[in-house]
Amino acid sequence: MNCVDCADIDPIEDQGELKLRPCSDPLAAAIRNAGYEVFETSKTCIIPYHRKEELLKLIEMLVTKDIADSLSVCVKSKDAPVAPERWLTFDQLKVRFANENLVSIIMSHDFCSHMQPIVNFSEEIVGFEFLLRPLPQGSYFQPYELFEIARRTGFHSFLDRAARISAIETSSKLLPKGIKRFINFLPSSIYNPKYCLTHTFEAIRRLDQNPEDYVFEVVETEQISDIAHLRAIFAEYRQQGMRVALDDVGAGYSTLELMSLLQPDYVKVDRSLISFCDRDEGKQRMLREIISRAGEFGASLLAEGIERREEFLICRDLGMDLGQGYLFGLPEDKPPGRFGITA
Repeated sequence: MNCVDCADIDPIEDQGELKLRPCSDPLAAAIRNAGYEVFETSKTCIIPYHRKEELLKLIEMLVTKDIADSLSVCVKSKDAPVAPERWLTFDQLKVRFANENLVSIIMSHDFCSHMQPIVNFSEEIVGFEFLLRPLPQGSYFQPYELFEIARRTGFHSFLDRAARISAIETSSKLLPKGIKRFINFLPSSIYNPKYCLTHTFEAIRRLDQNPEDYVFEVVETEQISDIAHLRAIFAEYRQQGMRVALDDVGAGYSTLELMSLLQPDYVKVDRSLISFCDRDEGKQRMLREIISRAGEFGASLLAEGIERREEFLICRDLGMDLGQGYLFGLPEDKPPGRFGITA
């Protein structure tokens, strides 16, 4: 069973109805005066449309009259299956119409997962981070742009869950058990951890995967404003036998205080601190502080964005546990041959 935010996204077809709420007599009268048929319920105005162009003109009329901001909107195509109704703002609907290609990619799951190696400081691959990428023969997109459009259209929970499932399925096909799989997640897409994460846990069980191989990390760039909520998400992952990671520590929103409050199993140190850290004593002092603070609760330290041998060596000498970056490999659709299950 899906909640509305994670349910499949219905396409907008040439016949259907536009629903508006809250409905009022002045609103219904304004729509009728513009030449549209309106059916009223106690809370909803229902306006049939027969062409997508007609729907767009109706939306433009509502926006022009400055009455759209106070309304929620639902577009239901004529032959759409019975499902929970997805209500959006007019701004979300406008973004959807303006970015139909990207929304189609989200709707159709037209993406795949690539993997970037994570190594220990003996330079052995111990895991991979899974990253969303276009299909080989599919429409091109930038991952950050796809997630931004998902956020602006209200589809970010749908995309975030689909990306997690894609990573789990890909890892089950290509990696042997015992190799760590780092998978990003958006805290804002998980409203109720006990419910919203059931699809993730079911996929791991369905594919006969070892929960201990999975590390779920808070996706970069997302501001964490509700610490209690993120703690609850971490607790749910851990209760299922998985591990959690905090990304980008040392930059942006991932502060030392946040790290100490959340006490993740893995601390991923931001690439801005790693880049040329061998030449910057200030960065080295900051790295020592992160390592010391993380050591208080037993987290493993992972240096992100290692591109130079000198960076690798200083991170090793400072006492970090793991490394990731172009020095060890770019994101690829398959792991090195010796790690793969399939050819």
